[in-house]
Amino acid sequence: MAPTNQSHSGLSRLLQQVRLPNSWLPEMVRSLGGVSPQEIGLLLKSITSKRRPKVVPPINGDFYDIADTLSAEEQAIQQQIRTYMEQRVRPLAAEYWERGEFPHELVPSFGRLIGETFGRQPYAIDALGPTLTGIACMEMARVDASIYTFFGVHWGLCMGSISMFGSDAQKAQWLPAMQRFDLIGSWALTEPNIGSATAAGMETTARQENGQWILNGAKKWSGNAPIADVNVIFARDVTNHKVAAFLVERGTPGYHVEKLEGKISLRVVQNADIRLENCKVPAANRLPGVTSFRDVARQLAVTRAAVAWAMTGVAMGAYERTLDYANQRIQFGRPIAAFQMVQNGLVQMLANVTAMQTMCMRMSQLYARDGKISHERASLAKVFCGEKMRETVSIGRGLLGGNGILLEHEVARYFADAEALYSYEGTHEMNTLIVGRAITGIGAFI
Repeated sequence: MAPTNQSHSGLSRLLQQVRLPNSWLPEMVRSLGGVSPQEIGLLLKSITSKRRPKVVPPINGDFYDIADTLSAEEQAIQQQIRTYMEQRVRPLAAEYWERGEFPHELVPSFGRLIGETFGRQPYAIDALGPTLTGIACMEMARVDASIYTFFGVHWGLCMGSISMFGSDAQKAQWLPAMQRFDLIGSWALTEPNIGSATAAGMETTARQENGQWILNGAKKWSGNAPIADVNVIFARDVTNHKVAAFLVERGTPGYHVEKLEGKISLRVVQNADIRLENCKVPAANRLPGVTSFRDVARQLAVTRAAVAWAMTGVAMGAYERTLDYANQRIQFGRPIAAFQMVQNGLVQMLANVTAMQTMCMRMSQLYARDGKISHERASLAKVFCGEKMRETVSIGRGLLGGNGILLEHEVARYFADAEALYSYEGTHEMNTLIVGRAITGIGAFI
């Protein structure tokens, strides 16, 4: 039965509701003669609903609003760091990562950024306070873990050693220029044959001779060393067999630095193999505050807390890039974000990021309350954040399918870089044993 005039009127209203021209009506009536107006209306709504653009929520890796705990001034600093990383670093990150080179042209502007944000006098390893310093590390790693690592080695390890263990003269000589990034620092503890067992098995030696120190041995992995002006070198004093630390300047005879090649992670970071062959260091370059490995461990607790924040940034960046990709990637006529399994993966990623953020936030609050961070709290954060970071970048890499191994989509870089953060500043296993000793009272390292 053909539709009546009344039916025509109803169909016309339905066409208006779904924003289709009335000129469609005659042809529709002829083609669908036996179909009721209600059925035609449902069909039209089904078709046009797929054409209507969906409002996509903004991408936000801070789901529990940890930034709200900051003051307005602190939020402005966080945003300043984020803006720099997005505008200056992100466009270059993949290119330099693929080439395995360091973007030297960024150092002046990066130095100004740090001067404007961290640049308080005198230097402090946590110049912004534990929480904002951690969030700043997160913001750097959210875009590029290599730039964070460059900063962490220079600011947290090298400058941190001078600040914690140096004499007043050493601080005055080195810290002001290093705060401006006019001079770059590196730090060398690990050796080719000794990693986790450095405390007991350090092979690099130091002996006094004619008012100077003679260093012999080798170091591996020293970040920034190929481009650094000064390197903190740890060695065992042959007279008392205790660990000591020395400032070895670029160009010192017997100090040989060779860039470490063949890395698949943090390729922008310039790591090195170092040989010390009767390397003569002035007595004034020994850091007097290092008298045993216990001093080194105290510094590592601080920098380990920063690494937990950086791991959070890596996971956060991977989540945000994955969500952006999922919103844009069309398969079977729909963005892949519309599929249940993809949403499940995205929610797992976000849950990991949120758990990492809240754990690091509480760790930093305790650090601020107590004026120091305990080994076990820093180690637990690194253990947990390391596991969740690895899981998060792995989910993101999988959700991108084959594109997950391409630098152009960035998730591949997060996926690879996570492996370095997982291992440095103490392996997952060693940090686990630090916490295990704290909660059981039993050391299980050997």
